[in-house]
Amino acid sequence: MDFADQIKQLSDRVESMKPQLQTEEATKNALIMPFIQALGYDVFNPNEVVPEFTADVGTKKGEKVDYALKHDKRIIILIECKGINDALVNHDSQLIRYFHACDAKFAILTNGQVFKFFTDLDNQNKLDEKPFLEIDLLNLREQQAQELKKFHKSYFDIEKIVGTASELKYSNEIKAILNEESENPSENFIRFFLPKVYSGRATANVIEQFRPIVKKSINQWLSEKVSNRLKSALEKETNEEQKQVEESAEVLEDENKRKIVTTEEELEGYYIVKGILRQKVDADRIFHRDTQSYFGIILDDNNRKPICRLHLDGSKRFIELFDENKKGMRHELTSLDDIFKHSEHLIKTINFYEK
Repeated sequence: MDFADQIKQLSDRVESMKPQLQTEEATKNALIMPFIQALGYDVFNPNEVVPEFTADVGTKKGEKVDYALKHDKRIIILIECKGINDALVNHDSQLIRYFHACDAKFAILTNGQVFKFFTDLDNQNKLDEKPFLEIDLLNLREQQAQELKKFHKSYFDIEKIVGTASELKYSNEIKAILNEESENPSENFIRFFLPKVYSGRATANVIEQFRPIVKKSINQWLSEKVSNRLKSALEKETNEEQKQVEESAEVLEDENKRKIVTTEEELEGYYIVKGILRQKVDADRIFHRDTQSYFGIILDDNNRKPICRLHLDGSKRFIELFDENKKGMRHELTSLDDIFKHSEHLIKTINFYEK
């Protein structure tokens, strides 16, 4: 099972078990320990996972953090746990103290469903007030799953994670601002647009008049953006499906062609028909198409202008002639010379297409 499948399985576990988890200990056993295992760590190996890790802080002795994860014998991640129904407060004083007291580079605050990842981007050895990554297992996006994978023991690289942590932190904060502005546009946000669309003075009344207009415009723009993305994705999917159908048809056609063997007898029948029709049309207008079912003779290399079909592979052999409505009629052949008996009908068939 790959990492994505493990996280999906863990998400399903959160959804099914959440109503039954009433305590922090139950949350740790049912959700947080499986999460640590999904990151590739052996929860029963104290060289990898240390439960109730002791971190002495100044005069406070025996301070404990729920879990400490080790990598190359070094504490790298501290995990502080809450019950699944508990709210997670960013300014968790315990976690801040623990982080300052040891060499860990990352800290996770979690209630089993939501995981907040912290580091020391603002001040070295001091835990940031805001997380650089926040993951809700019941609302996990693909990009977040890719960031989470970086914490797996097999891929863990402190420099790479720290390198993207700063971008993630500020990106999340900007998205939060945009989300707030789209719901409740601030005066500064409205003033950004006003000079570009309004020639009058930006009075308090004008700003209030434009507040619902800005909100509506932003949300319409977002809706259209999503709609265009969906339309583009659907068109791409349709084109890919069409391409697959065409490729499959080409493969099938190639396979059918390999199965078709044009015999000398079929070619001899073709030349007889061609000779009969020379008195009516130029010989270079008469073509043949061999299939697995029959050997067809057509006018102008056009399947919609069938002249006749020869069935020469079975124990009984036939020539199939066509009427004005292109309805086929079979006539048995004892030899290829019997084709000459149908000369008049063959010439008449040409007349159907020459009107």
